[in-house]
Amino acid sequence: MVLVEIRWHGRGGQGVWTASNLVAAAAAYGGKYVQSFPAFGPERSGAPVLSFTRISDEPIEVHSMIYEPDIIVILDYTLLSPKIVEGLKPGGIIVSNYAGDVGFVFEKLGIKRGDYRVLLVPASKLALEILRIRATNTAMIGGLLKLDYVVKLENVEKVIRERFSGSLAEKNIALVKRAMEETIEV
Repeated sequence: MVLVEIRWHGRGGQGVWTASNLVAAAAAYGGKYVQSFPAFGPERSGAPVLSFTRISDEPIEVHSMIYEPDIIVILDYTLLSPKIVEGLKPGGIIVSNYAGDVGFVFEKLGIKRGDYRVLLVPASKLALEILRIRATNTAMIGGLLKLDYVVKLENVEKVIRERFSGSLAEKNIALVKRAMEETIEV
């Protein structure tokens, strides 16, 4: 990996920027150079928001939004639309929160099988089961961990324990692990 650029899509209040920050911090613990930043203003809770993560083996000199990401992470499947995949590099990867008919995802994104790698994470289901709330951000990190070159699980565990305390940290780690196990590539 020289440079990996990730664009995160979610809604205000879902922890999009938190997820971006956790992944960047985990990559930094792995000896990488990182950036993590949001693109939102005073949007209300539930409004679409973006966040960005850059991970590199070398110092990062670009300081703009990510317009041509390698990976797109979608925390809320209601945001699925052709606009979401705009700029995604050829052969890019889509990691989406979704459990259901996979044809729905391709239809909503306006893509065909084989256009991109598509990973589906049952994040909402798992978050409700483990955390008892619809906080999908750490579950989506679990889906991202399926791509074993982005960040390492042990570094994600470390940053989660720093960000959250006690049983909340342990529940989020359990959520990350379950999401990683249950993520499927379609």
